[in-house]
Amino acid sequence: MICHRILFFGNVQGVGFRYTTCSVARGFAVTGFVRNCPNRSVELVVEGESDEVKRFLELLRDRMSGHIEREEIVTEPASGTFVGFGIR
Repeated sequence: MICHRILFFGNVQGVGFRYTTCSVARGFAVTGFVRNCPNRSVELVVEGESDEVKRFLELLRDRMSGHIEREEIVTEPASGTFVGFGIR
């Protein structure tokens, strides 16, 4: 199990980014959350098996490619504390 904490920058607020992230997450065995940040970025915390997280992120990046300008990614051990995936 791994955890990625990602900040997405660009035109990522007000374009359905959080809704799309939750929709994409439903198709994968991942947990975590997505939320808007005061600096106009979007924070995503996602946990799951490495391959599952990788495929989830590939699809999310594909769906939101026109809005993401850059990302800051931190990988850490999974906490296992999330139940499901949601918007905060």
